[in-house]
Amino acid sequence: MSTVAFIGLGAMGSRMAMNLHAAGHKLRVYNRDRAKTKPFADKGIEVCDSPAAAAKGAEFVCSIVSDDTATREVMLGAAGIVGAAAAGTIILDSSTNTPAMSREVAKAAAAKGIVYLDAPVSGSIMQAQGKELVILVGGDKAAFDKAQPVLLAMGRMVRRIGDTGAGATLKLINNMLSASLITAVAEAAQMAEAAHLDLDATMEVLGEGAAGSRVMKTKLPKMLKRDFSPQFQLELMDKDLRYFLALAQELDRPAPLASLVRSQFQAARRAQLGKLDSCAVFLQASGEKPKT
Repeated sequence: MSTVAFIGLGAMGSRMAMNLHAAGHKLRVYNRDRAKTKPFADKGIEVCDSPAAAAKGAEFVCSIVSDDTATREVMLGAAGIVGAAAAGTIILDSSTNTPAMSREVAKAAAAKGIVYLDAPVSGSIMQAQGKELVILVGGDKAAFDKAQPVLLAMGRMVRRIGDTGAGATLKLINNMLSASLITAVAEAAQMAEAAHLDLDATMEVLGEGAAGSRVMKTKLPKMLKRDFSPQFQLELMDKDLRYFLALAQELDRPAPLASLVRSQFQAARRAQLGKLDSCAVFLQASGEKPKT
């Protein structure tokens, strides 16, 4: 088993890191909010004071933080991973970043003999808990092959999508589609309520019909029950849509649907719904206020 540094112990990262520990990897962890490291310290896992300290001596470094800004800090900052990791270290970055950010870090890492793989994940808290994540990887194939035991300790499906930035690109496409489906489901939910349909029957039929999907089966019940406890925060989905639209501009491709969907998520975030689940876009469209 390998020595793995894990940076970022939020809702997803904490579960991914615990799965690495359960698989027998020697784990070292860092999180900006030290309180989140307590469950790891309680298991005798080494808690480090910086990303650099965690990366020293590790064969693999996993990271999952909120955005490009956070990634630049933990990767390239004064106490960052790239400055501290030894040549030959493989970085697995599961943050949802722009492809440009992935390429920037990969270039800096390569200059030090380090391999950076963008490795964002598809799935939410439940999938992270159960090692059911789908992991989308961009970067060097030999490093991808070497990282299989680490990646498969966290996910059920691991695929190399292409060169550096390919994993990040597909993740943005995936989240644009997810956000679009959530927005459509929110509109459908409001119509079903307004028409006074039997909501249990509605959920069952829509879940089994042509439009049935994981989004339909998980988000429609949350909307109808007014359960907006976060599985994936709305403000993070808004960020991902913003990144997708920047990519569309970079690639000179029209994205009218994504632009419309992003306007709904942006409005919901500005209405102070950002910490709720992404399906709280339902509240933005309906004008309801969340229950406190």
